[in-house]
Amino acid sequence: MEPFQQHEGLVYPLDRSNVDTDQIIPKQFLKRIERQGFGQFLFYNWRFNDDGTLREDFSMNDPMYKEATVLVGGENFGCGSSREHAPWAIQDYGFKVVIAPSFADIFYNNCFKNGILPIVLPKKKVNELLDQAKEEKLRVHVDLENQQVKSDNGLEATFDIQPYHKNMLLNGWDEISVTLNYAEAIARYETQQAK
Repeated sequence: MEPFQQHEGLVYPLDRSNVDTDQIIPKQFLKRIERQGFGQFLFYNWRFNDDGTLREDFSMNDPMYKEATVLVGGENFGCGSSREHAPWAIQDYGFKVVIAPSFADIFYNNCFKNGILPIVLPKKKVNELLDQAKEEKLRVHVDLENQQVKSDNGLEATFDIQPYHKNMLLNGWDEISVTLNYAEAIARYETQQAK
């Protein structure tokens, strides 16, 4: 994973609560075993008509949000099944940060494991971001070290994050990376056990 210290990006406002993982990445696209290639199917049932053409009534298809890298959603984002493909699809599409008033626990933790920063902000702040981003292009600056979010039109907020998750993202580590940090100690132990 790439280290995550700061990110500045365009906001895509998904003003929906209880966005479940089957909407994030529908089950028929879970046939891949690698993490790439899922972005094209992100929110597939909302983004596309039955014939595969883009739906004009779904905001993500608006060219205004084409370069968005910060997804702002409603309460209980990522609920439903525990599929890790959901953060894979979000990341593969190009989102680096997801902001919501609350997340489903498994989705929230899967984001960290895949290098995405999920940020919990008070509902009032999230609604402000949603409203602003629906009206005009809105950029936010996210500073993980200082745990701050600032929009280009003046909104400021701080967020909480567990030190473990923060450290993992700042260093670009997943669980395998952490284990590899102890490779020499593990090799010494294995050598001793073989005697």
